Amino acid sequence: MLFEVWAPNAQQVEISIEGRSETLRPDPSRAGWWQADLPAADGARYAYVLDGGPALPDPRSRRQPTGPDGPSAVVDHDLFRWQTPWPGRGLPGAILYELHVGTFTPEGTFDAAIERLPYLARLGITHVQIMPVCPFPGTNGWGYEGVSLWAVHEPYGGPEAMKRFVDAAHQHSLGVVLDVVHNHLGPSGNHLPKFGPYFTDLHNTPWGDAVNLDAPGSDEVRDFLIGSALSWLRDYRLDGLRLDAVHALVDTRALHFLEELSTAVDGLSAALGRPLFLIGESDLNDPRTTAPREAGGLGLHAQWSDDFHHAVHTAVTGEAQGYYADFAAAGPGAVAKVLTHGFFHNGSWSSFRGRHHGRPLDTSEVSGHRLLAYSQTHDQIGNRATGDRLTLDQLGAAAALVLTAPFTPMLFMGEEWGAATPWQFFTDHGDPELAAAITRGRRREFASHGWAEEDVPDPQDPATRDNSVLDWAEPEKAAHRELLDWYRALIALRRAEPALTDPRLDTVAATAGGRTLVVARGPFRVLVNFSDTAAQMPLDVPCQVVLARPECKLLPGPAVRLPARGAAVLRAESVTVEA
Repeated sequence: MLFEVWAPNAQQVEISIEGRSETLRPDPSRAGWWQADLPAADGARYAYVLDGGPALPDPRSRRQPTGPDGPSAVVDHDLFRWQTPWPGRGLPGAILYELHVGTFTPEGTFDAAIERLPYLARLGITHVQIMPVCPFPGTNGWGYEGVSLWAVHEPYGGPEAMKRFVDAAHQHSLGVVLDVVHNHLGPSGNHLPKFGPYFTDLHNTPWGDAVNLDAPGSDEVRDFLIGSALSWLRDYRLDGLRLDAVHALVDTRALHFLEELSTAVDGLSAALGRPLFLIGESDLNDPRTTAPREAGGLGLHAQWSDDFHHAVHTAVTGEAQGYYADFAAAGPGAVAKVLTHGFFHNGSWSSFRGRHHGRPLDTSEVSGHRLLAYSQTHDQIGNRATGDRLTLDQLGAAAALVLTAPFTPMLFMGEEWGAATPWQFFTDHGDPELAAAITRGRRREFASHGWAEEDVPDPQDPATRDNSVLDWAEPEKAAHRELLDWYRALIALRRAEPALTDPRLDTVAATAGGRTLVVARGPFRVLVNFSDTAAQMPLDVPCQVVLARPECKLLPGPAVRLPARGAAVLRAESVTVEA
């Protein structure tokens, strides 16, 4: 087996493997690379030693059996026997379900999560989106402080368990998307700087020095990140990747990293003969994120739409603090704007930022499936002080909008039954000083918003993770079962009716009035009453009720009487639909 490592500043590189030590030789064809061809079987443990220093895990380690600081292990991906031929499943027409392996079940493992895949298939989900799985300190964490970007967190089951999960998902016709983090690594277990200039102080991010995408040595760093992305898609048979906070990838080079990455992924897709896609999390509201490369864009296939979330969240909750302020001021009109324009801030004034923000989408050209719509995500729940979720009534109204939108819908685990369990921020750092600093920082952050210290869960307390585990007995309780039936009905309707998956934004009409909203999607009219009192809502054409929660009443006019916090989907009795 050929062992290779990039260590441009080292004078000598050794490998400690299975109790013996070998010296690597410089690669004459690649500056800064060292290599050795050595016998090694699957599972063989090894570490690199630079200039007589401590043993370090391989930056491209495929497995970390004892955690981020321990030795690496060889993984022979060819040994796994896949059971399911998989042609792939693309993003258009998809319904995603975001889940965190560590709290999706009490066991917090891939194998335990496999048992719940039939439920997701029956719900009507098409793709499972897994939160980050790269190794991180301890057992429990969100995954955004991962290191070893080619490996799988061992407490989840390691590489073999992840492959079993993906194979089982494919057996149920479920695609799998993985959330990957290229913008930073965790503060603990990150040994990359000892090998080379993986980071640069030319730019700063919320997590410290930026990943080196444009300074000397950045060719190798970019190759490292792209190689990791391709490995997930190829070796684990994933269908797509969600890229965390791409706006924090500072890159001044003429060829942007994301353009280079999307080119490589499209190339792999062609080679494998199955669709692959990239979904970016971006705060920029920049159409170029998902515009084709040949049109001057970065070529990502979709991006999260926080504007959609903020508009719906303020409409159903009435919250108006921080970045919600502009959306709350617009009322249901914010939802109407997002449904018809894609972005709310499309060059408009952002009071939160103190400047204008965003750029308009060309709604005659941009397909709506390139924006993800959601009312809850790990971020929007977990970054609240207590990790509280929307209520049953709030979710019912929000779901009607999410699941009939021209965008790609995404649910967060448990929302479909209105999970009463919170989803809180939790960590498991063994370093006492780092652990204490995280707890202090979390409580200090929310103290500035009026929260008492004792009311903010301690991220390091094991109970914080335990409180965040889904309660799978809840869906059997009456109120939760009723909401689950509503989600199932909406998903079934969306999948059955082409008008509801039509991604053309310029065919959507949305009218806000007071605390109500009417959305026209082909022959369908989606009505939501965000107020605490019943509302009489006029219709442009006579309709019949398809779905309603709670029951609504058709009136002459035509009009509908919709109860407080109600939502309904109606079908026009006669309407001409543009081809």
